[in-house]
Amino acid sequence: QVLSLPIVVIVHGNQDNNAKATVLWDNAFSEIDRVPFVVAERVPWEKMCDTLNLKFKAEVQTTKGLLKEHYFFLAQKIFNDHSASLEDFQSRSVSWAQFNKEILPGRGFTFWQWFDGVLDLTKRCLKSYWSDRLIIGFISKQYVCKLLSTEPDGTFLLRFSDSEIGGVTIAHVIRGKDGSSQVENIQPFSAKDLSIRSLGDRIRDLGQLRNLYPNIPKDQAFGSHYNSEWVGAE
Repeated sequence: QVLSLPIVVIVHGNQDNNAKATVLWDNAFSEIDRVPFVVAERVPWEKMCDTLNLKFKAEVQTTKGLLKEHYFFLAQKIFNDHSASLEDFQSRSVSWAQFNKEILPGRGFTFWQWFDGVLDLTKRCLKSYWSDRLIIGFISKQYVCKLLSTEPDGTFLLRFSDSEIGGVTIAHVIRGKDGSSQVENIQPFSAKDLSIRSLGDRIRDLGQLRNLYPNIPKDQAFGSHYNSEWVGAE
């Protein structure tokens, strides 16, 4: 006999997501000398953060991992708590149910299903953008409004969709003649959308987008990601 990584047998591709959650949890949180198949039901949130970070970097094949502000957003999401501070979350533990059993409030999917969708999208379509730190990604719509509301017209940032699995959306500021501001979120782009036309070229197409938050001209930020055929056609 020999020890191996956890193995889950599935009979249909729609079970793949749950199988990956089981393997990840078992691989990250089981003890070497445990009773077979026994894994902790709850783990410290800090340990979960380390696991999500390692998984993200390995899956996307990037050296740019998750940041402290990303962990804060993820904690708010998995604990459904928007009143706690970053320090409050550090002392909490997260359960298997919160990770991949309980449906997120107002959604039709679990935390892991959502996170795995982000992993897949980033790996397939957004690796270079993420590695260049052009995508904030893990940030709430409410906090985006707070960040952008005082910025000049056309300031934008990129965040992973809260409402859809595997989507990235662009939030941007529209400032009226009276000085009032409104933050709009463009319909999320899926991996299928971005395989047809890249994120860089889509950003280039949208004239209302001017500066990547906080204040980087979009051509400077995304120019290296534009399709060369289109750049030459100008």
